[in-house]
Amino acid sequence: MSEELAGRVALVTGGVRGIGLAAAEKLAAKGAKVWIGDLTSESDDAVAKALGSIGGGAAYVQLNVTEEQSWIDAIAKIEAADGRLDVLVNNAGIDGTGRIQDMSLELWRKVQAVNSDGAFLGVKHSFALMEKSGKDRKGGSSIINVSSIMGFVAFPESAAYCTSKGAIRLFTKACAVEFAAYGVPIRANSVHPGFVQTPLLDEGFERMVSRGVAEKAQDLKDQVAASTPVNRLADPDEIGDAVAFLATEASSYMTGSELVVDGGYISR
Repeated sequence: MSEELAGRVALVTGGVRGIGLAAAEKLAAKGAKVWIGDLTSESDDAVAKALGSIGGGAAYVQLNVTEEQSWIDAIAKIEAADGRLDVLVNNAGIDGTGRIQDMSLELWRKVQAVNSDGAFLGVKHSFALMEKSGKDRKGGSSIINVSSIMGFVAFPESAAYCTSKGAIRLFTKACAVEFAAYGVPIRANSVHPGFVQTPLLDEGFERMVSRGVAEKAQDLKDQVAASTPVNRLADPDEIGDAVAFLATEASSYMTGSELVVDGGYISR
């Protein structure tokens, strides 16, 4: 365990599983106190398991990233407990696959609400606390928005997801240049994972199988692994390492950057 983030406080949304949990574990390993926010009830066994995995005095706040009051309450809880917030990881996300002509407006809006609106609300309502916390730290506080390679390239039946992740890519840059222009001690960077072995990936592929896109989910995994230069899917820990790097002072001169962790996929 290192002490690069000793005395710092982080919030990771969608932190009970997948990339969010991996990022929380990596931040805690660098000495941060980590709050995880998720829809799951605090009494759920998954929450206890995640907190135990993270360690380091990790805490939980129930958070619906699409609801403004939920964000207000979550940040107030963190401020009351710790008095600061140094790192915000906007990771919560859903997919929502389907052909454009068959997709309901309801599903389209749900994907944008979770993936895009959630990041906006997180930045908006954490701003004051992160600005205060960043004044005593080289590089200031750090916002890390988890986008995707689908913020760069498109895939069939993924229009809603691609749109939301492209929005996150540009929203991050808007945050970065605006904060810098006003001398606000907060950096903002985006992480763009490729195909990662997570429950979200499994669920998305299973839905595609149910629509007849493939016979089984493993076939789809094999296809995307074969189309990735390193010939495999990523482990969540590999994305967590990238998030943790952007949280530390080692990345203090980075803002508005796109950190692509995709096994070379978009380099082809």
